[in-house]
Amino acid sequence: MMITLLADGREDAIDGLVVPYGAPVLGWERKPHGWCRGEACIPSFRAAAAETADGVDLVAFAGLLGRQAVADPDEGVVAVGEPVEPVLDRAPEFGPLPGLRGAKVALVFWASWCGCRYDLPAWEELHRELGGYGFSVVSVSLDRDPDHAGEWLAGLTHPAVVDADGRIAELYNVVNVPTVVWIDPDGRIARPQDTMTATDTFRSMNGLSSERAVAALRRWVIEGDTGTELRELRAPTADERLARLHGRVAAWLLRAGRTAAAGRHLAAAAALAPHDLAVRRGLMPLAGVDPFGEEYFRIREELEAAGIPIYRPLPDWQEAAG
Repeated sequence: MMITLLADGREDAIDGLVVPYGAPVLGWERKPHGWCRGEACIPSFRAAAAETADGVDLVAFAGLLGRQAVADPDEGVVAVGEPVEPVLDRAPEFGPLPGLRGAKVALVFWASWCGCRYDLPAWEELHRELGGYGFSVVSVSLDRDPDHAGEWLAGLTHPAVVDADGRIAELYNVVNVPTVVWIDPDGRIARPQDTMTATDTFRSMNGLSSERAVAALRRWVIEGDTGTELRELRAPTADERLARLHGRVAAWLLRAGRTAAAGRHLAAAAALAPHDLAVRRGLMPLAGVDPFGEEYFRIREELEAAGIPIYRPLPDWQEAAG
């Protein structure tokens, strides 16, 4: 039975969850002394835990690499997550980031299903205003359908990407938007995941001051003051990582019109990480559900009743300007 493998930002067809010997597995090849990818190798005695008489168990092999997996053989799909990142002070690279080494970067996560879409022109203005100081905005849309983000990107000059498969959100452990990460010129985290706005359009809902956020950003760009001692990304829990994989499988199923099967994976994601609105709200448009409608406000009430924050701002820039 053919299986669709969702891994490393690609969709590949494989013959099954047991990969025959002779074929690479997640980019690793079998050698006499073990499984290797470039200079890195897994010794044969360790790899034996994932080997069977017929080939290599894909899910077990992913586990040896520190990568979680969600398989739905009945629906013909398996998703494999990113490896656990041991160095949380370095910004994971994607798209335009390698070309911006030497600049300070504000990585701005947003989506068309969030009111923060109205902040994009303000982020663009900051990109242009502070560009002379060696600064760039990079915006990342969490829209699962790139067309939904397209109309909001018109006229922008800063680098912008659409994270349709959720991989960048996984790399940066983003659970809701807006989320902003600051990256220093050496590619290290200057400020981890923070809820920052560039306008006060929805201040009545989020309680955040864009004036204070923008002032903090300018202090960093111009004076080098990050305002915080935090220099590492908040690490995801095992449940958060697994929830994202259920979300990835659900997105694939929704695009194929298999709503019932997708619903099972969405329910699993919600049980594992109820606070992850990047999955729970972000997949609503694919499911034909209004992300600004009753279902979203039901989830907000559920989280508020459980004492789970929807927005996660770091406190220093609010207190310093208060």
